[in-house]
Amino acid sequence: MSVGKPIGCLFYFFLLCGIAPGFAAEDYAVADPVQPAQTGAQPVSPEPSFVRAFSSADDVKKTSHPILDRSVDIIAGPKDDEPRVDTLQSPAAITADSNGRLFVADRGAKVIHVFDFARGKYSLLDRGQSVTPIALAVDNHDNLYATDELSRTIFVYDPGGKFRRTLGKLGGDESYFESPAGIAVDNTTGNLYVCDMHRHMIIVLDKRGRLVAKAGKRGGGNLPGDFKLPTQAFIHDGELFVLDAGNTRIQVFDTALHFRRAINLAYADGRSGLAVDNQGNIYVSDPVLDRIEVFARDGRRLYTFDLANVKAANLTQAAGLWISQGSCLYVVDAQKHFVDLFRISGQDAQTCQ
Repeated sequence: MSVGKPIGCLFYFFLLCGIAPGFAAEDYAVADPVQPAQTGAQPVSPEPSFVRAFSSADDVKKTSHPILDRSVDIIAGPKDDEPRVDTLQSPAAITADSNGRLFVADRGAKVIHVFDFARGKYSLLDRGQSVTPIALAVDNHDNLYATDELSRTIFVYDPGGKFRRTLGKLGGDESYFESPAGIAVDNTTGNLYVCDMHRHMIIVLDKRGRLVAKAGKRGGGNLPGDFKLPTQAFIHDGELFVLDAGNTRIQVFDTALHFRRAINLAYADGRSGLAVDNQGNIYVSDPVLDRIEVFARDGRRLYTFDLANVKAANLTQAAGLWISQGSCLYVVDAQKHFVDLFRISGQDAQTCQ
């Protein structure tokens, strides 16, 4: 849909009233979007069905065998000098590893929650280092990478959840990044692609933290390969998808940062989530209208999930996204501090737990 200036002003008013923690007003600066070039009738939407919502260790217990409940309490227990944190306070992002464990970045609680529904376990990642996580990514060895808002670095955790090192630190309180946000891992090379939001750049590091490449320029721009407040990144099948929020578009590159194409959006801001499914379809959340726009890999608009109308879901602000098993859609509700799980009908049959 096309958004004119009066409606754009109304969106801006809403955002000023409900701005998310950690983002300044300029993070939500949105260019007047361009009407997507694709035309024609849209396919019938494969309606999502609500499976469940979760926000705490208790929700893991509700789906596990009673014998496992005791182990959940032990795993989730804090050290003597640490307050107990087992409930989402301000979730920002979600991802999963090859074992189906779900990781939720919680910038409010300053922790990363681990929900393992298959095994009836809940835990927190290593709390030996203070972290204010914004975005998450997992490599093909199940190492977890978290962009940290406070230190402006990347925290690296091993498959057992132990903190190993930071990337991007220059010494003292100095960091290579100005405001790292979304992060993606290229499992072919091990390289990390990081959205440096206020530098309006994409930074590529190798797994040791050495600079490989970068795209964009200070001050931002709207030409192909330029960015204005890039916030999310995702790699699928050799292509890098970047949510260029300030330009209300997705830019697609190869992993050498050569521009391939752009997909214009009706709306995007600093809270919008980005995910790509097994078929290469692209999902972008709209936290203002509480819906998800879905595009084909080539940029054709496919359909819209209006989550506000999904029975029993009761979502109020769709933000971070993750798609597992091709048809299990996880949506972070940034306002109610829940994660909602939906089963996307019409996809390959999968059980979403």
